Formats: sequence, structure tokens, C-alpha cells
Amino acid sequence: MTHPMPAAYALNGHQYINGTWISGNSKRTLDNRNPFTGEQLLVMPMASREDLDAAYTAAQRAQQEWAATPPARKTELLNTLARVIEQRSEEITDWLIKESGSTRIKASFECHGSLNLVRECAGMPFQVEGRILTSYKPGEQSFVFREPLGVVGVISPWNFPMYLSMRSVVPAIALGNTVVLKPASDTAVTGGLLLAHLFEEAGFPPGVLNVVVGAGSEIGDAFVEHKVPSFISFTGSTDVGRNVGRIATGGQHIKRVALELGGNSPLVVLDDADIEVAAHAAVVGRFLHQGQICMSVNRVIVDRKVYGDFAALVTERVKALKVGDPNLADTVIGPVINQAQLDGLLRKVDNAHTAGLKQLVGGQPSGLVLPPHVFGDVPANQELALEETFGPLLPLVVADNEQHALALANAGEYGLSSAVFTRDMARGLAFSRQIVAGMTHINDITVDDQPNAPFGGEKNSGLGRFNGHYALDEFTRAHWVTWQPGGHSYPF
Repeated sequence: MTHPMPAAYALNGHQYINGTWISGNSKRTLDNRNPFTGEQLLVMPMASREDLDAAYTAAQRAQQEWAATPPARKTELLNTLARVIEQRSEEITDWLIKESGSTRIKASFECHGSLNLVRECAGMPFQVEGRILTSYKPGEQSFVFREPLGVVGVISPWNFPMYLSMRSVVPAIALGNTVVLKPASDTAVTGGLLLAHLFEEAGFPPGVLNVVVGAGSEIGDAFVEHKVPSFISFTGSTDVGRNVGRIATGGQHIKRVALELGGNSPLVVLDDADIEVAAHAAVVGRFLHQGQICMSVNRVIVDRKVYGDFAALVTERVKALKVGDPNLADTVIGPVINQAQLDGLLRKVDNAHTAGLKQLVGGQPSGLVLPPHVFGDVPANQELALEETFGPLLPLVVADNEQHALALANAGEYGLSSAVFTRDMARGLAFSRQIVAGMTHINDITVDDQPNAPFGGEKNSGLGRFNGHYALDEFTRAHWVTWQPGGHSYPF
């Protein structure tokens, strides 16, 4: 028996605070447009500091009752949320395409990943475990409980807007916290307002999830320094993340913080690799969502012995990628998110030409669609190899040998994801464990995020880990409690 498709959500451009849709009180207006067609998707008044305060107050008032809600009820609501997402997968996918410039391939991938995440988190209310400790004091009983943190503030980015919001929002709520979510302005719907509709339809109580769409320049610092949240989860650029960390830990109200920041993920091709498999992976890992992924393959480091054949295979594959309308099923390269992003990418292309780099693949932009670019034999100190490039530009770097490849992989300020290709499992494991990164994948792309595996980076790629029991530690606190029968002898 098939169920009828639910009517699409009516997005009215309102904030979602305490279970109610209200107009924002900022004097600023959000003009939300499709990056491929330029079509206006939504116009809405943005949130003011007063709206932000109302959202945090609502979350604070709802938190104790939500924490006391029986685990079975929390799990029931999360399972209902999963069913709502599944029923509305086409609507969600369409929104991801038209708002974030996602290709249909990427949008489907993101929607399915969000669904899997909710299903994984549905069991979390029953996975919270404490400990009984042996006490140093005779007759005392010593316990460690895991308690909710309280109110969690979540700031999410525009590149994987739904998934990267859900990755913090869902486990936080599953573990008894309430949430205020601030999505990126470029993806106010898919990063925030759409989630509010989904949680509302699933039946979550008012105040458990609140969504404020506001300008970072107006409410960004206030979002972090506000007295109510005890935890700030931020996903975005390293520069902004530094400021978030500074405010969260150095202000009047010190709070926990998780930072998932930038990356310069290397994909290393050793001399014994299957270069056809490696070339295929490098192209997918770089050009999925136009390279606008923090763990995207940002540079490929190739052993000199196999570089020529590898470069030829990558060039052949990239030239065959379909570029254009992201709504078409076979399009691989759609638009970048906005004009500022495109301008930055074009500056890097111009700099590469000025530096005399060998361009293997390229092309001129059309609107916000930039064709894929590949540059060969790129020096390790050139900006394409040294910096994070959030777009469809791929540098190939030549390594003299395995030791040189490892040194190149570890160079720089980032340590998010990485990959190495080799036919020898022992060699791959030994190489991987010497990479300073939160994640390394052998014979696979650098882009992976599984709901039961630890996601996070080292160095300037961030702090903390998401997913699975790692999220249990992030979104709860250890509370030591002892019990004495009384009658102890004190020294005075």
C-alpha cells in the first residue's frame, strides 16, 4: 500500500521559536536565491538579538521537561522524524538542488545520509551509561552519571546544509538537550527552516528545537557569548571557528565547544597503487558538489613513478564530466554557492596561470558554474596545494618517494581527512597511521561520514568528534555523585 505524498511545506519566511512561526525583528532582509537560475526562493526578515534571546529562553524553559521525557518517548519521536524525512525525501532533495546548488546526485546522497543519521540516533536515549566506581572511603558508594548539557547552540554551514545541521541537532536532542540552530544565510531553508518543519511534523514539543535565521554580523557573536547555551557546535571555516572558540572559552560565560573546520585533505597515490582506481577516486573526491566539501580531495600527491599515467587518466575522466544544470540526473558540476565564492576561485586560477602552472583541464565560467580545472606538477608551496580551495580546482603534486609523500601529506595547518592508495594493506595501514589527521581512508575517497564512526579533525581542522558513542561524550557531561550512610569521623 502506497501512502499519498504529503503537501509541500508552506515556507512563510518566519523564524521558528518555541514551536511558533514568528516574523524576525531585524531591519535586515534575507533575499534567498537559486544559485543556478537566480530565481528568488524566499524573502524574509532576519532575526534580531531579541529574537535570539527569545529562542534561547524557549530552549532553556523546555530543557528540563525534555530531559525528563522517558527514553522510549524520545526514541518514538526520532523514529517518527525518520519516517517524515523518508516521506518527504523528494521535497528535501528538490530544495537542496535549488537552494544550495547541489547536483541531484549530491542532494540525494545528503538526504539519504540525514535519514541514516536520524535512524542511528534513534537508539541513543537508551545508550547513555553511567559507572559505579570503587570508593576510597569505607562505606561510600560512588557513581558517575551522564547528564544532558542543557541548551546547545548549533551554527551550520551552507555546503551540506541539512546533514551538517542534523549531525549536531539530532544527537543533542536525543540525549536530552534542547537546541537553538542558526543556519547559514545562503541555505536558510535546507539548513534550518526545513528542519523546523520536519521536527514540528514529527511532534517534538515546543522549545526543543528553535531556528533563528540571522546575519552573522548582527547575531553571530551574541549567539556564542549568550549566557544560556552551555555548548556551541560550529561547522565552518577555520577563521570564523577561531573567533567562535575565542568567544566561547574566553568570555564571561565559559562553555564547551566543538569546531569542525577547514581541511586540505590529501589523496596519496603510492607507486604500487591501482592507478585507474585511484584516478577515479580522485575525480569523485574532488568534484563532488563542485569541491565545496571540507573533507574534499584538496590535493593529490602522486609518486613520480606513476605520475604520468595517473595524470592522463584524471584528465580523461575530468574532461568527460557533465557541467551545468544541477537538476539533471547526470550533471556532476553545478554552480558554486555565490558570486563571492566564484570570484575567489577565479583569482586562484589567475594566480596559477601567472605562476606558470600547467593546466590540464579548464574552461570559462557560465553564471556561477565553473567548469572543473586540473593543474599538473603543482609545487607543494603553491596556494592551490597549500590552502583549502572550496571549488572545482584540483592540483596534482609529485612526490619523489613514499617518505616524501608522507611529508607532503602532513605539511600545512590542517588535519581533517586523508586517503592513500596502495595494493598492500599493511603498507597502507602503516602509512595511514603516520598521517596527522582525524580520518584516513585506504583505497577510497577522503569524503566519508558514517553515523557510527568518529568524525573530526586535528590541528587547525577543529576540536571534538561527532557520531556514535563519540557524540554521547560530546553532548553529555560526566556528573560524579557519592552516597554516604553517615556517621563518619572528620578531623575537626
